[in-house]
Amino acid sequence: MAMSSTKARYIKTALPSKEQSLGSVSSLVEEILRRIRSEGEMAVREYSERFDNWNPVSFRVPQEEIQSAENNVSDSFKENVKFLHEQLGKFALAQKAGLKDFELETLQGVHLGQKFIPLRSVGVYVPGGRYRLIASAQMSIVPAKVAGVRRIVACAPAKGGPIDQHLLYSIASAGADEIYALGGAQAIGTLAFGAGIMEPVDMIAGPGNVFVAEAKRQLYGAVGIDFIAGPTEILIIADEAADPQIVAADLVGQSEHDPNAKAILVTTSEEFARKTLSEVERQFEGLETVDVAKVSWEARGEIIVVPDFETAAQLADEYAPEHLEVQTKNWQWFRENLHNYGSLFLGEEATVTYSDKAIGTNHILPTGRGAKYTGGLWVGKYLKNVTYQWLSKDGSLRIAPVAAAIAREEGMFAHTRTADLRIRKYLRP
Repeated sequence: MAMSSTKARYIKTALPSKEQSLGSVSSLVEEILRRIRSEGEMAVREYSERFDNWNPVSFRVPQEEIQSAENNVSDSFKENVKFLHEQLGKFALAQKAGLKDFELETLQGVHLGQKFIPLRSVGVYVPGGRYRLIASAQMSIVPAKVAGVRRIVACAPAKGGPIDQHLLYSIASAGADEIYALGGAQAIGTLAFGAGIMEPVDMIAGPGNVFVAEAKRQLYGAVGIDFIAGPTEILIIADEAADPQIVAADLVGQSEHDPNAKAILVTTSEEFARKTLSEVERQFEGLETVDVAKVSWEARGEIIVVPDFETAAQLADEYAPEHLEVQTKNWQWFRENLHNYGSLFLGEEATVTYSDKAIGTNHILPTGRGAKYTGGLWVGKYLKNVTYQWLSKDGSLRIAPVAAAIAREEGMFAHTRTADLRIRKYLRP
């Protein structure tokens, strides 16, 4: 990414991006969605067998399978999932409490109001590719439950067999009303169209691979979506007071998500930059996921030296990263001077891993500079903000002349008539 500041010096740069056409992905997803819409379950089964080697009698996970997962996972696992569930619920409840219905009288006899209405049905996609993302199930479902969504449908891929029991337990304990062992673009299409397998949903949320993201993009409008997210990102701002071992660990931690993950260090100290670079290389030794993390770091990792905090903040705002950590002496300055990020982690004591797995803020966040215009998944995504109005006859007479005049100037004469009719009726003796 070309930075606007001329003050930045790169100690490590990302390799040039390979131009990759998404045309083949887009056309395949378009075909999948078109066939699911027209052919229903037959097309879903064909694509599920083709991509996941999975064609069960029913895609819906039966209650006995859910119960089996609960019986087979350990008590300690259940306690950890319960802890995450409770933290997410507390934070989502606090967010919801800040969303207020109200009604006010703006003029005598003119009453305007706002209401937050939960969506009726939501589909959540829970990825299950390289890792079983146990926490992601909670991240998608718990805010929907807190919002008051009446029907939550979860889809998770089954690669030649049932959903992993730990993942299934997390989905069920989060509060999904229906669970389907179905993945990829075919899952997104089924959520949108029903396909004779389920009742369609009103909105689809949750992360996924490039096919899932493309399916959500193509279906937006037919259904709502949360947003479209790509590979994960972290940017860390640090100074000489930071610990190179901890900063390196956080960079490597995000790099292990995906070969296309992006990890960036912006620091005011060249000495610290070089120590961290060495520490990153050291931490690859013996790492079980080195085949992913090292590929990601070598291709996409960056270390940038800047002269001051102001330049660091400017670069961070240009990157608009999904996750933004600040490990400096005076991190309070950054809390007030950073603008574009999915989630902000202030001080060494905070780390993306906490948010990803346990702390209660949501880890489903915008990527690809999406943080310039949106935040992440939260309870408000599952609520419609609607307005209403009611007027007395005197109130209507106050508004009608202005509305009629503006409509007349716009050339919208049927609009003018609706206001003029009310004036004549309400002024009639």
